[in-house]
Amino acid sequence: MNKIELKPQTLLIPLPAVMVSCAAEGYKPNIITISWIGIVNSEPPMLSISIQPKRYSHDIVKKSGQFVVNLTSENHLKAVDFCGNRSGREYDKFKEMGLTQMPAKIVKAPLIEECPINLECIIRQSMLLGTHEMFIAEIVAVHIDDNFLDVNGRPDIDKLKPLVYCTMAREYRGNLTGMLGKYGEIAGKKTK
Repeated sequence: MNKIELKPQTLLIPLPAVMVSCAAEGYKPNIITISWIGIVNSEPPMLSISIQPKRYSHDIVKKSGQFVVNLTSENHLKAVDFCGNRSGREYDKFKEMGLTQMPAKIVKAPLIEECPINLECIIRQSMLLGTHEMFIAEIVAVHIDDNFLDVNGRPDIDKLKPLVYCTMAREYRGNLTGMLGKYGEIAGKKTK
């Protein structure tokens, strides 16, 4: 097999395509689509998102210190693309995409009711990295529509039909092929 060397780039694929909702005093609630997202800690549960400072949502997230990560499904494709390509300075994205604001339990940012999973987050640290500012946040509440749970009360990936983004191709993907194996069991470890 021949390997070709490429210049350093963001070639981690696929990435979740999530809609982050945010609100702060003096701003209308907004939604930004983000794929620069990842889990960074287990206990307490934490994740990171990265936003360019020129984006409208950047100032809202920075000022409020909180946000909601709304996981998307394949049927959210139009809203995901719209919210990533239109500015909240000019559009009410909730209204334009017919999305419903739902009160969160802890943070002031709204949940997006139509999204199957919502993670309420409070920022614990931030760091300007270059083109983006990374916000490291604790997940303080999780909401899931009960019709997306399996018989064991866990998220059912086949029902969720997660939407992902492929950076270099600049395209959204869905249709995950299905479970190939369970963590640890493939290596012969007994798991619960």
